[in-house]
Amino acid sequence: MIQDNLAKVEERITKACIRAGRKREDVTLISVSKTKPVEVLKEAYDLGVRCFGENKVQELCEKYETLPKDIHWHMIGHLQRNKIKYIIDKAELIHSVDSLRLAEAIDKEAGKRNITCNILIEVNVAGEETKFGVTPEELPDLVEKISKFEHIRVRGLMTIAPFVENPEENRPIFARLRKLSVDIASKNIDNITMSVLSMGMTNDYETAIEEGATMIRVGTGIFGARNYTQV
Repeated sequence: MIQDNLAKVEERITKACIRAGRKREDVTLISVSKTKPVEVLKEAYDLGVRCFGENKVQELCEKYETLPKDIHWHMIGHLQRNKIKYIIDKAELIHSVDSLRLAEAIDKEAGKRNITCNILIEVNVAGEETKFGVTPEELPDLVEKISKFEHIRVRGLMTIAPFVENPEENRPIFARLRKLSVDIASKNIDNITMSVLSMGMTNDYETAIEEGATMIRVGTGIFGARNYTQV
């Protein structure tokens, strides 16, 4: 199943890139493996998958210890400050930084390890009350403040769009995140790059690619429906 699903996702990514006049290598597929057992991840790994996304710190840590070390782990779920120490040296990129307090805590922990932590700032573009993320209006000030931290590198932005039946409904959200990214990049702030746009999931990643996504987070489209009994 995973092999067939990966092939379908890959085909759709390629077609979306062609429509957008982009190169396939400009889009990174993150296989969202939350709630999936290690055996399932091994199957995907054997099929060539090297980028996995996890929502929970404990799951990421357990899988990190078990699976090959050439995997690129992405922390895509909400991150509590008291859990940072467990993943600071395991996650290649933290997608979900949504406050100055969290950024301060990451910077402090990274400083203890003498490492630099790559992060994305999560923006709640759609303004959903149930979602984390800063508002578009809060973003510029937060970027300026985080840029002063010594052990953090802001690599771009992330958003979680609403679940919709018609992906076209999310196009304005992706377009706005892209514009926010361009606006910040134009300021040439030290320690800030806008090379990453993490947006688009199983139901809308093609639209996200057309609007400039450089990372898409696909779980159900690869692994099938989640099994929460395994958490």
